[in-house]
Amino acid sequence: MKLAGIHHVAIIASDYARSKRFYVEVLGLEIVAEAYRQARDSWKLDLRLADGTRVELFSFPDPPARVSRPEARGLRHLAFRVADLDQAVAHLHAHGVITEPVRVDEYTARRFTFFADPDDLPLELYEDA
Repeated sequence: MKLAGIHHVAIIASDYARSKRFYVEVLGLEIVAEAYRQARDSWKLDLRLADGTRVELFSFPDPPARVSRPEARGLRHLAFRVADLDQAVAHLHAHGVITEPVRVDEYTARRFTFFADPDDLPLELYEDA
């Protein structure tokens, strides 16, 4: 088997409207489709990044919290590539999003930082210049 890439990442939000605004208005993902699934009392929002990678945003009634810190087993974080880390960090700060101090990857010498979505899901910006 040869995997061709990542098709999508799925995220369950505690507050669908708040997370939709964050991923669309703050992070700038493009809406592809949105549907309410009555049988599950659930929204599904398909989003797309510039390279075609998809993010699926879901809502469910009363989803349980997921432990993500300290370094819980499982998916650790979702990282987005950016060409200009300083510009991206300034954009997040302008929207009230707190970021960690910028660090340098000791193996690639690339700069990166972490921040969180409205449900405290760890997200990363990785400078890919």
